[in-house]
Amino acid sequence: MKAYIARRLLEAVPVVWGVVTIVFMVIHLTPGDPVEIMLGENASAAGRAALRRDLGLDRPLALQYLTFLGNVLTGDLGRSSMPSFWLGPMLIIVFSIWLGWFPVSGRGGIESLVLPAVTLGTAMAAILSRLTRSSMIEALGEDFITTARAKGAREAVILFRHALSNALLPVVTVAGLQLGGLLAGAIITETIFAWPGVGRLTIQAIQARDYPLAQGCVLAIALSYVAVNLAVDLLYAAVDPRIRRR
Repeated sequence: MKAYIARRLLEAVPVVWGVVTIVFMVIHLTPGDPVEIMLGENASAAGRAALRRDLGLDRPLALQYLTFLGNVLTGDLGRSSMPSFWLGPMLIIVFSIWLGWFPVSGRGGIESLVLPAVTLGTAMAAILSRLTRSSMIEALGEDFITTARAKGAREAVILFRHALSNALLPVVTVAGLQLGGLLAGAIITETIFAWPGVGRLTIQAIQARDYPLAQGCVLAIALSYVAVNLAVDLLYAAVDPRIRRR
């Protein structure tokens, strides 16, 4: 019996290795740059380089594969945005059950919005903070900042009027994409907090084969993306006067 178990375990090793290899190759050979998808195509070069370095994507593919195999053996698959299906219950346990500050679920007063908003916004805020920082670092190294300092401009004016206004373009782009994705991508959060949102309503309509409601939900989500894109274009013109002259 022991010999049989040992033989079966040994036979399972190449199968597991094959599965791990296929998972790695499928993820890494899929067309598209994950850094540009995560940060947006208008992200700064410094921001893209920093994220690429953190994800290990700046190393050769063979070295990435060996690192991945080692991480699988230790159970460390890397870091991601805190998943909402973990963060939401943790917030409920701490702030609703233990402290009693906010309701567990449902739609009530303004206090019922706090925990769902934190659950949805935490990961997005982290991305925006990181992108803003990298964009500001890149902008502060430009020649026009040196010129402004040479003319004796105050540091506050340099930071907020010159550097921040130039660094906001990629931030506005990513924020617009995130805002549009909130309507369709909040299904897990809406389920955790029993919140009647558009994403959850869309899934329910599809499951119930309620075509009028499903079509209305999809149309609302599509129109929201159009409205967000229009708002982003208008913000571009407000942030960068050069765009208004085109």
